[in-house]
Amino acid sequence: MAGHSQFANIKHRKGAQDKKKANRFTKLARELVVSARQGGGDPNYNPRLRAAMIAARKENVPKDKIEAAIKKGSSPAGGENYDEMRYEGYAPGGVALIIEALTDNRNRSASDIRSLLTKFGGNLGETGSVNFMFDHVGLIHYPVAAASGDAMFEAALDAGAGNCESGEGGHEITTSVEDLNAVREALAKKFGDAEASRLAWKPKNLIPVTDKDHILKIVRIIDGLEDLDDVQHVYANYDIAEDALAAAEEALKA
Repeated sequence: MAGHSQFANIKHRKGAQDKKKANRFTKLARELVVSARQGGGDPNYNPRLRAAMIAARKENVPKDKIEAAIKKGSSPAGGENYDEMRYEGYAPGGVALIIEALTDNRNRSASDIRSLLTKFGGNLGETGSVNFMFDHVGLIHYPVAAASGDAMFEAALDAGAGNCESGEGGHEITTSVEDLNAVREALAKKFGDAEASRLAWKPKNLIPVTDKDHILKIVRIIDGLEDLDDVQHVYANYDIAEDALAAAEEALKA
């Protein structure tokens, strides 16, 4: 599994599913609040908010919770003030990590992330220590059923996208940061709203990881980061074979 498949990153089957669902709702609600606060509460004029609403609906977040989060973000007295933070560091095997967070307590976030990385053989670096290994891009995802690979590829390039990769997991369209909204709108007119879309960090090169101990620690780090309420997205430049990943997942369940 390549770390650049950002809409289908490592997902484990461990733990209490209700807790994970609540954790996911918290992350989606924060994105709704921040999106509404930055661009207003009307999704017709706020592409980021519209994308956040689509993501929330896909995860079956109740309508009243979506509306409450948008209202909170749109209100001058909207409660918590979340800061958008980016943390950078390394996992075992020389794997680089970029961690995006929405937090109301920067010290807590940095402490939690540093502690987790250290626990499993990684380390937290300075901002800018690894981002040169990634391209900052727009990513748009459609399910397989939306169109054939050829049709999606042609439409994406006509809309101004840089690339389109199709497979069993769906269609992943890459754009420049500046062109994300325009490409998303053009594709929406042809295929309907994308399943997901956002700015992301895509590795320039992948690092093969074959050491079983390193793989297990990388899986633990990413799983632990995704369990933190403050962490929204995790990007990494690993390349792990599917069978090795499956073995690591089994070890986690043991």
